[in-house]
Amino acid sequence: MSNSILIVDDERGIRETLRGVLEDEGFEVETVENGEDCLKLTETTHFSCVLLDIWLGDGIDGLETLKLLRENGSDSAVVMISGHGNIETAVNATKLGAFDFIEKPLSLEKTVLTVRNAIKQRELERVNAQLAARLSEEYVMIGDSIAMRALRKQIAVVAPTDGRVLISGESGTGKELVARAIHAASRRKNAPFVEINSAAIPEDLVESELFGHAKGAFSGATHAKKGKFEIADGATLFLDEIGDMSPRVQAKMLRVLEEQRFEPVGSNTPVKVDVRVISATNKPLSFLIENGAFRADLFYRLNVIPFQIPPLRERLEDVPRLTDHFNLKFSHAYGKRPKEFTPEAIEGLQNYAWPGNVRELKNTIERVVIMVEKPRVAFDDLPKFNPSEEPPASSFRFPSFKEATDAYQREFILHKLAEYDGSVAKAAESMGVDRSHLYRRMRNLGIQGKS
Repeated sequence: MSNSILIVDDERGIRETLRGVLEDEGFEVETVENGEDCLKLTETTHFSCVLLDIWLGDGIDGLETLKLLRENGSDSAVVMISGHGNIETAVNATKLGAFDFIEKPLSLEKTVLTVRNAIKQRELERVNAQLAARLSEEYVMIGDSIAMRALRKQIAVVAPTDGRVLISGESGTGKELVARAIHAASRRKNAPFVEINSAAIPEDLVESELFGHAKGAFSGATHAKKGKFEIADGATLFLDEIGDMSPRVQAKMLRVLEEQRFEPVGSNTPVKVDVRVISATNKPLSFLIENGAFRADLFYRLNVIPFQIPPLRERLEDVPRLTDHFNLKFSHAYGKRPKEFTPEAIEGLQNYAWPGNVRELKNTIERVVIMVEKPRVAFDDLPKFNPSEEPPASSFRFPSFKEATDAYQREFILHKLAEYDGSVAKAAESMGVDRSHLYRRMRNLGIQGKS
């Protein structure tokens, strides 16, 4: 029954009076006189709300009936009724899951209002539970490879703790997905998941975004603003692309992690917080540290529990399941029937190295779902894999061409040094430049090489 009420009371007059009032308000009403009949009826019929008297004459009383309702899996909202109420009884009823407790003689107006509120509250709880279930499905780790099984196990072990996590991996491997999965399985799961991408925010605003600012702290600060750390108090803060943090912000970040307190920009008043920090990077932090671009002490604070996300090319056995997952996801999103991928198409997807990792596969399947009209997707229907090589999006945050060029060259050189274990000679050879030229450029960019 939808919008339905069950009245459980051993007094016939009360049952009939409540039935008449509630039916006049548009509810469908059933009545029984004892707890046994209530339990029997609720086995086969769902009620939006149960009005349950505490004292039911012979047989089990209202509190025992409520307890058995919950043990039987009933999620109906329950409002307790009593002519002999006391605080202890009300507390016990609440502990057993009752929404409210009203006393006789009943105020009919109050009873109707309480019933409406109870139904509304239960519906909100049901919707929230459904959203939480969908959210949990959204952040599930897809794949049965050894690497993914190990990753899921690591998440299960780490999530219930408050240990700081550093997630490393190439772009597109799903670092944010792992961070959200850790949060969703943590004790902070009902609190917000707050995120900030250091590479996407202009350097002069990162400190304000993280720690907030006082009114008048700088030009344009017309009012005080909370930073991400304060917003994430009691919750999880995800710091993405931490390798792009400036030295000034790194220093302040170190102090916050040590003391769990900070001062907003332009303020001398400390703010104390309880924040779990999960960070991520696609850069080789060890080489950034070696070359003075990242603080070693901050790295050790963040890297309490390291996660290394494998690139898709190292777990190609997961491609068929990922393909099925994205096929169903986008077919549903665009109102289409799921495609059938031929064995040759799946083999073609597995033979590609996926430099853009899971993100590139996801975009590819979305394109196929939208563009391929046939129900079966053959190998020839797949896009031609020609991954573009574009400079990092973070380059566009620099105010001048020279600063953008310097930043891109610095990142390129650091990656090459990491590739050749710090050897300047081998890096220069692979880049097609003279070693002395590379040394000069490194000095200009503040990069120290191995002697």
